Amino acid sequence: MNYSYPVQQGGFSGQIGNNKPPGQWGGNGMTAVPYLTPQQQAMVIPPQQQPQQHVIPPQVSSGAVMTPSGTVIQTQSTEQSFVENILRLNLGKVGTFYMTYENNSEWNAKIFRGVLEAAGRDHIIISDPATGQRTLLLMVNLDYATFNEPLVYTGIPGAPTR
Repeated sequence: MNYSYPVQQGGFSGQIGNNKPPGQWGGNGMTAVPYLTPQQQAMVIPPQQQPQQHVIPPQVSSGAVMTPSGTVIQTQSTEQSFVENILRLNLGKVGTFYMTYENNSEWNAKIFRGVLEAAGRDHIIISDPATGQRTLLLMVNLDYATFNEPLVYTGIPGAPTR
């Protein structure tokens, strides 16, 4: 079966066909490509319909490893000692968060105080108990945080057990 290719010249596509007999080639200083006449239309035959098999992928926790065969490898079942995990263990506590913002002419550093509502890999959400206003802080700007009460720090590998 012959397939048609447009004639390329100067970045513009030429016409397919031009009533040339089969097997003729474009010329006139252009790249030679085969022509198809309007009578030589390609027939598209749809593929055979196969019964659909719905495969449900396994549930994978964030950070888990999956092999090419689809097996999930569980590495650690305990929390790791990341700031986000320590903050999650202390939700509901009032903290002071010291943030630095580089290349900011108005304020380079800023201090936020509020109730720790949520902590993710890249963010912290605090709220002001007086107004209820919530603030989303980016973890990339966090220098450190202080709390006026003991922090929960158990269940983390390498953590002190007192």
